[in-house]
Amino acid sequence: MASHADQLAKNFSFSSFSKAADLKKRIWFTIILLIIYRFGTYVPLPGINTVEVKNFTSDHSDGILAVLDLFSGGSILRMAIFSLNIVPYISASIVFQLLTVIVPRLDEMRKDGESGQRQINRYTRYLAVFFALVQGFGIALALERINGGALVFEKGAMFRFTTMTSLACGTLIVMWFGEQIKSRGIGNGSSVIIYTGIVANLPSSIKKMFVYASQGTISQIALLGIILFIVAIILCIVFFEKATRNIPIQYPRLQTMTGFAKQQPSYLPLKINNAGVVPPIFASSLLLMPATIYNFMRTPVVADSPSLFAKIAMMLRHGAPLYVFLFAIAIIFFSFFYTAIMFNPTETADNFKKSGTYIPGIRPGESTADYLDGVLTRLTVVGSLYLCAVCILPEILFSSVGLPQFLGGTSLLIMVGTTSDIVTQIQSQLMKQQYSSLFKRGMH
Repeated sequence: MASHADQLAKNFSFSSFSKAADLKKRIWFTIILLIIYRFGTYVPLPGINTVEVKNFTSDHSDGILAVLDLFSGGSILRMAIFSLNIVPYISASIVFQLLTVIVPRLDEMRKDGESGQRQINRYTRYLAVFFALVQGFGIALALERINGGALVFEKGAMFRFTTMTSLACGTLIVMWFGEQIKSRGIGNGSSVIIYTGIVANLPSSIKKMFVYASQGTISQIALLGIILFIVAIILCIVFFEKATRNIPIQYPRLQTMTGFAKQQPSYLPLKINNAGVVPPIFASSLLLMPATIYNFMRTPVVADSPSLFAKIAMMLRHGAPLYVFLFAIAIIFFSFFYTAIMFNPTETADNFKKSGTYIPGIRPGESTADYLDGVLTRLTVVGSLYLCAVCILPEILFSSVGLPQFLGGTSLLIMVGTTSDIVTQIQSQLMKQQYSSLFKRGMH
């Protein structure tokens, strides 16, 4: 007689997708919100001279502008109302994750469960709005100074106010989209929105590569090598993002009328890359800041007589040896820093001890914490080196043959990770549908 698992695998087919009404509603809801979001990336800020903005961004599509535009779906180079995208909310989330380690009150709220997490999320939104207003004001001042104010029709307090409020409102709308996708759609809302912006640039990036090949900028052999290299990077990302170190754990044995219940083997999975895509995003944004400030503020006099700041900006350009070295160091630092925030070995060991759970061969309490910390440290070393390889090798390739920024390691990390998460959620919904069908069939 076939087991339930065999029957489930036998019935699991594409036809089950057509029967999953809730899954289809979630997918269509996500698609509709993303379409509205894409329309918003083309709505310019009030008072902006779109022709001058296009001319300026075509000459300055590097530095941190390129990094931020990567996550805004092209809206920042168009100076659209969604230019800030979800970035202020992500920044606010990271700040509160840091504060929960430092501020005892926030740590208590985090441990309160769902109610405490809702309160932290509310504070996070307030901080995100504050960040959006500050960044919007800074963008307004920069737009008034660039090319003598040619990018705006009329400088002044009204332009600054409308720019600041428009960008903040755009951030609020994108935040709402992300929350709705997470609760009523498919995938993590913030990741799906960033993913959509990156994928939107896919056709133009592919076209750019083939144009380079047709113009002789890169040879056809080099183009084939680039394609094979990208495929290899994607396979590497898939392998490392799925790889885990399963630590065996033992739960307290349950006693029944006939003796102790037999327990199935249990494991504590620790990912090799616990920090995700945060380290390369932070590292690239930090290192590209000098070059970006210089590009915004430089004048012909400064260009003829480079200052110390200009020299530093040149040394930190894409592909420069100093940039590559500092990029690797920053990725490793942020990998350890963010992993320490996301996973606390001492807290995990205390929870194990309170529940009677233990790791075979390891004494509960401090010994368990030391063991978990040692395992996590070794995993983070491997994970940080993996992130360095994935992000730096495309960076070198980009600087040598003019590979589009979209095809960098950070973009590939986000695409592969988000795609994997979406596929996993769809599979979970389909499995849930299959189990519900089997349960109803068994009842009859």
